[in-house]
Amino acid sequence: MVLEMVSKDKLKNLSDIKNYRRITLSPTIAKLFEMCLIELVQEFLITSDLQFGFKKKLGCSHAINTMQSVINCYTARGSTVNVCALDIVKAFDKVNHYCLYTNLIRKKVPVQFLDVIINWYSKCFARVKWNNMFSGSYSVVV
Repeated sequence: MVLEMVSKDKLKNLSDIKNYRRITLSPTIAKLFEMCLIELVQEFLITSDLQFGFKKKLGCSHAINTMQSVINCYTARGSTVNVCALDIVKAFDKVNHYCLYTNLIRKKVPVQFLDVIINWYSKCFARVKWNNMFSGSYSVVV
């Protein structure tokens, strides 16, 4: 796995680490492997109808449309609507894998799949690409 640092805004200070976001570059074989795993266990990975991210054929535009529909419904009846939004961008990379595994067990995901996932995440290594230079590999602690 390669973590590449990409500038958020090229007009801002390029030496400020806060001006960069990490992206993961996975080899094609890893992507194919993940697609096969998902195909095998998708029946166990059911989520709320109110989740729009990380689902086939759903995304941000669907979430915005749902929110707009709710707002229109309430305002059409003369109510006011207050919206509270949370920016959880920094939480994205902070998945508690122990909780993930516990939830998968609770959903009765087959043990063989769980073994593969635990093995997969416990052997993750990364290196950082900065311009055209790569750091040494290091273990990603999960």
